[in-house]
Amino acid sequence: MEIDTKDYSVRYDRATETVTCCGSFRLSQPEEWGPIVELLNSTADGEPKTITLDLRKLEFLNSSGINILSKFTIKVRQQKHTQIAVKGSKQIPWQGKSLKNLQRLMPSLHLELE
Repeated sequence: MEIDTKDYSVRYDRATETVTCCGSFRLSQPEEWGPIVELLNSTADGEPKTITLDLRKLEFLNSSGINILSKFTIKVRQQKHTQIAVKGSKQIPWQGKSLKNLQRLMPSLHLELE
């Protein structure tokens, strides 16, 4: 699965169970988030052992996007048998604080900031 726009891209690699997000998520309307939510939900619905979210090249994520990631984390937590690993970057200011909040929603979430 793949979503490409001029501002961002989201790719899902089924072989590695990795969702890679790049660019800037400056979406404001709920319908604009639809394809991303659909990609995340279909990934979770496949019930892999571990889902890796690679956000190291996601330069900007607004509050709507943080809400989307939070809902996704809660959905996976409720499945009980799928783990989440998040890869982030210390070089991108929003990631340190916001990604740590995902661990509060799912304490078993593995966060790796490079």
